Amino acid sequence: MVTPGDKEQCLSYVLSSYMEVSHARACRLLGCSRKTKYYKHKMPIKDKRIKEIIQKAIGTTRKGRVKVIKQVQKDYPELGVSKIRRVYEREGFSLSKKLRRRIKDNPKNPIQLPLAKNEEWAIDFMSDSLNSGRRIRTLNVIDHFNRECKGIEIAINLPARRVIEYLDILIERHGTPKRIRTDNGPEFRSKLFQCWLTKNNIEWSRIRKGKPQENAIVERFNRTYREDVLDAYVFNTIEDAQEVTNGFIEEYNEIRPHQALNYQTPSSYVA
Repeated sequence: MVTPGDKEQCLSYVLSSYMEVSHARACRLLGCSRKTKYYKHKMPIKDKRIKEIIQKAIGTTRKGRVKVIKQVQKDYPELGVSKIRRVYEREGFSLSKKLRRRIKDNPKNPIQLPLAKNEEWAIDFMSDSLNSGRRIRTLNVIDHFNRECKGIEIAINLPARRVIEYLDILIERHGTPKRIRTDNGPEFRSKLFQCWLTKNNIEWSRIRKGKPQENAIVERFNRTYREDVLDAYVFNTIEDAQEVTNGFIEEYNEIRPHQALNYQTPSSYVA
């Protein structure tokens, strides 16, 4: 189907390429109206007032389309949404969209069971909520060698700074790992965390996007922690959750037998 716009383009091409063809003949051959040559678009003249109103509403600030439309309609209720939106977009008032930074996917990184402790730690986050409805996060740290839970930190927020502070405490207590396995979360991709890894000569072993099975040991631990603590108790404060969690860690490392360790505990497996 040929649109009027396509016909105008063909008409322009014929008139510019064949000088001997008159405008009337070209219109007759292409089935175009001769009035299009003399027609002046009235829409820009009508939209001039709306453009000035939008410029006044925006001023020197950065406002999105929805806010501009609401502000214009507040002062000029007779203007419709579609009319304001059309002028807003056509005149180039739209804000530039910030392109999302694409994370380059990592190569396959299957788990390799180490032969000594502190060869590789696995870290992962979990989330839950208090009785009041406020969300909390947990940072779980596991040693791949003997499945020992090095520790669990609970807080409202766990940015990279808090993660580093807690890992420093665990390193003083258990020693420095050679590698740390994580996902591609923003806390681990931050410059602060990367500088901390370099400073402590720790290798970052990150898994592929959407492949939690490459961090399966800590994921399996998360299920046990979820069933035995987070889903089994109702916490009023973070202190209550941390107290119950500390008891769970002691039972997990000292009493609970692990099938992957030939039904030994993490503590006895090290010995």
